[in-house]
Amino acid sequence: MAIRLGDTAPDFTAETTEGTIHFHQYLGDSWGILFSHPKDFTPVCTTELGAFAKAKPEFDKRNTKLIGLSVDDVTSHRSWVGDIEETQGTALNFPLIGDQDRKVADLYDMIHPNANDTLTVRSVFIIGPDKKVKLTLTYPASTGRNIDEIIRVLDSLQLTADYSVATPVDWRDGQDVIVAAGLSDEEAKAKFPKGFRALKPYLRMTPQPNK
Repeated sequence: MAIRLGDTAPDFTAETTEGTIHFHQYLGDSWGILFSHPKDFTPVCTTELGAFAKAKPEFDKRNTKLIGLSVDDVTSHRSWVGDIEETQGTALNFPLIGDQDRKVADLYDMIHPNANDTLTVRSVFIIGPDKKVKLTLTYPASTGRNIDEIIRVLDSLQLTADYSVATPVDWRDGQDVIVAAGLSDEEAKAKFPKGFRALKPYLRMTPQPNK
């Protein structure tokens, strides 16, 4: 069954390159990003894991833990780590789940039989501190992910979790945001002391409230 937004992220225990983890315990009070790659020793995955490793300080600043997965085992993952460091210029700095029995892949519906009945697609799940799924993304095996976009979406999710706002198209951290439609103008004036401008009664812009 597909994981939907708002579902509790399935918990699991698994072996990883950093030892046994209990997923919810691993996340603790942090946000989390669980992402799958189709197979070890494949070119696109090698570039992606290097990019996630390089960007880890940005995720750390956002109180977000990374964890990867493929249907290969941990021994294979550990053999692959040297290739990632050699070709991408960075050491792996987050755990990779060994999922040769496909237990986690099945829990998160990461195998799409019409694409490939044995390998995971490039799934991304952003999970909040409440263990609820906040975002899902699915890429085909042939297309590498955009790390900047994942960070952009994470910024939006964290902002909108704390304030009565939404983020407009192509929004980046620090830019103006949209006042939530459910707020009256009077409520918006009280919540947003920097004020807002109404382009339409339903489209009101305000400076990002936590900046």
